[in-house]
Amino acid sequence: MSNSLIKNIAFIALLVVLFAMPAFLTVPYFLHLMILGLIWVVIAQGQNLIQGFTGYVSIASAGFMGVGAYASTLLALRLDVSVWVSLLCAPFIAGLIAVFVGYPSLRVKGHYFAIVTLAYNLVIVIVLNNFTSLTGGEGGLTHVPRPEGFNFLGREIAFDTREAYYYLVLIAAIFATGLCALILRSRVGQILLSIRQNEVLAQAVGIETWRYKLFAFVMSGALAGLAGALYAHFIGFLNPEPFGVDQSLNAILAVILGGSGTLAGPVVGAFLVIALPEYLRIADTLRLVVYGGLLILTTIYMPRGVVPLISGTFNKIGTWFNNKV
Repeated sequence: MSNSLIKNIAFIALLVVLFAMPAFLTVPYFLHLMILGLIWVVIAQGQNLIQGFTGYVSIASAGFMGVGAYASTLLALRLDVSVWVSLLCAPFIAGLIAVFVGYPSLRVKGHYFAIVTLAYNLVIVIVLNNFTSLTGGEGGLTHVPRPEGFNFLGREIAFDTREAYYYLVLIAAIFATGLCALILRSRVGQILLSIRQNEVLAQAVGIETWRYKLFAFVMSGALAGLAGALYAHFIGFLNPEPFGVDQSLNAILAVILGGSGTLAGPVVGAFLVIALPEYLRIADTLRLVVYGGLLILTTIYMPRGVVPLISGTFNKIGTWFNNKV
């Protein structure tokens, strides 16, 4: 049995478990956390494009998430646009903002790029807080609508239930992961990896690296915008608080914990970022201290993330099985 076959079996098994999840999660709050986890998969996959594939750490994912959330909400509330249309518009609007943000930002490298994107995230939050006539400021926007229901094979699908919305965000997470897989396996993906390895060498052989870096940054912003729109229409209430710098740092952590530069890493990391703080609520006031300690230990003893560790274990099992056979 080859290693690739083992990975394919594990992937199919994961999909089966995810699609069957609502049948097993009888507690509504657990299904709520699963929906948030899948939304974070979309964010983490976008973050992985610029951070894991290209090697540039962006601290603006939550800001673009906010752009997508408010764009979709305002289109639906103020202009009476169909929620499905506003959901589709959100990533394009966030991606357009990312073009204007990324073009000057990507002229700097390393820590300077991270600082510039951090500043953009702060600017977005300041605008959302102070442009009260449009965004509602800290008071936020209420009655954010869910997507309209439709008839599918004679059955009415209504997205006012958690179960139906779960499958919507699951499809979005699969789409984001599949899109990143296509990019990684394309010529563009190989160039992004070459930029991460040695940008100077890539430029020396005639590659206009800024174009590919901008592409990765815009795609990252667009996926964050899609995630923000899904979040807004799920929660039903919107204010600037969820789009601060701390959430951008969580996106970075999700990629690092799961496995930077891998396709499965952001999936695992997204659920860790959602699940660990909830599980550690039993620690009460020490919850954040324990959470921080776990992050430090993980970074020290699993610097490549959880997925490479699991993948290495599968490779050893496959090798052992082949030797025995």
